Amino acid sequence: MGFEKEIWKAADLLRGNMDASEYKSVVLGLIFLKYISDRFEARYQELVEEGDDFEEDKDEYTSKNIFFVPQEARWSIISEAAHTAEIGTVIDNAMRLIEKENIRLKGILPKNFARPELDKRRLGNVVDLFTNIQMKEHGNSKDILGRAYEYCLSKFAEAEGKLAGEFYTPACIVQTLVEVLKPYSGRVYDPACGSGGMFVQSAKFIEKHQGNINDISVFGQDSNPTTWKMAQMNLAIRGIEADLGKFNADTFFDDQHPTLKADFVLANPPFNLSDWGADKLQEDVRWKYGIPPAGNANFAWLQHMIHHLSPKGKIGMVLANGSLSSQTGGEGIIRENIIKADLIEGIVALPAQLFYTTGIPVSIWFLNRNKNQKGKILFVDARNMGTMITRKLRELTNDDITRIADTFDAFESGTLEDEKGYCSVTTLEEVAKQDYILTPGRYVGVADTEDDGEPFEEKMLRLTGELSDLFEKSHELENEIRKQLKSIGFTI
Repeated sequence: MGFEKEIWKAADLLRGNMDASEYKSVVLGLIFLKYISDRFEARYQELVEEGDDFEEDKDEYTSKNIFFVPQEARWSIISEAAHTAEIGTVIDNAMRLIEKENIRLKGILPKNFARPELDKRRLGNVVDLFTNIQMKEHGNSKDILGRAYEYCLSKFAEAEGKLAGEFYTPACIVQTLVEVLKPYSGRVYDPACGSGGMFVQSAKFIEKHQGNINDISVFGQDSNPTTWKMAQMNLAIRGIEADLGKFNADTFFDDQHPTLKADFVLANPPFNLSDWGADKLQEDVRWKYGIPPAGNANFAWLQHMIHHLSPKGKIGMVLANGSLSSQTGGEGIIRENIIKADLIEGIVALPAQLFYTTGIPVSIWFLNRNKNQKGKILFVDARNMGTMITRKLRELTNDDITRIADTFDAFESGTLEDEKGYCSVTTLEEVAKQDYILTPGRYVGVADTEDDGEPFEEKMLRLTGELSDLFEKSHELENEIRKQLKSIGFTI
């Protein structure tokens, strides 16, 4: 992580008095520009060595899925201008020229480096940092810059707090979705794709398992223009070809992939979204299981995804826990209809504090049009998993994620044993008896506590003695507080 931290440190210097949301595009834009330049430069040198004078032939780059960088936009020009007052203008100009030469990037790159609020001396220092990256020490540039992009995204999410929900899903949650769904091949879709984390993790998963990234087609959509552009850059850095629609657009009102039937849907849409336009979509074909309430879009998102599923399609979706049991606005009926259609494969209750943006407890819903275990649902209570990595933030470890994925594998193969307090395989009849409520705690029960061997009488004597000491201490503190207050003229 050394290099990623170095970039973040530089980004922090660059920030000055800009908002996190503003300088995000500056930093991520620079990472992307350096990535494009490095890929171009490596191919350029290959062509020079071949000696056929094709190094300025655009087709020699595009045929290899490499963005062509015109002369005035190359990193050598940018690094030369690093310590001039014009550095911002030089970068903006480079971004415009690259967009002009590469249709896929049209309108996507940030072009706001010349603005007065951006300290040009600091900007020059960041350019220097990028110029002096010794790639040999860090692995290839695609990998290191991709990791830096991801690391900076997570740091921006931390800095922006609540607003970050629009563009960032914690990596451990995405990894859990991916490890359970195993998107090896087919169409992968995220209707609220943020900065594209679901796709990046899917690509990593395929790589890890020696698969071929070209075996998946990626489709996504996002309504926020800045986030949509960030996703395009994030995917381009990874060499992932993606169709994120012609422009940023509202998924409910302007579905950019109306005929898509996806094999895998991975999503973390906004939680409990109100005012999503329900009144204008009452007759929508997507509401097969019931009309979602105007005050909450959770079941609108879920039904939108079901609508876009292929006959063998699977969904992994993060939802606020309210959706597991809510009966308001017809949500109970919609949930009941989806359960009766035998679409739900499993529910995982996640621990609190996994998000930078919210403390509300969430769960992952896994749905499958072609379940192995028909008539059954797997419930997993993972609320006690994870490790606190800061005072406010928890993370699922690789072992936690593997355990959850292995639990689903065992369930699918019919070999899973119930484990009290952790997992339970439950029939639809049993769920019906619970009024179609899907809270995992209802089904997995409470884990047996180990007997510590201390006789009950002795334990009670010890604990009441400890409690008595604590009461005594409490009285002492109370008296001390009264005394201190009295000394400044207040009596209670």
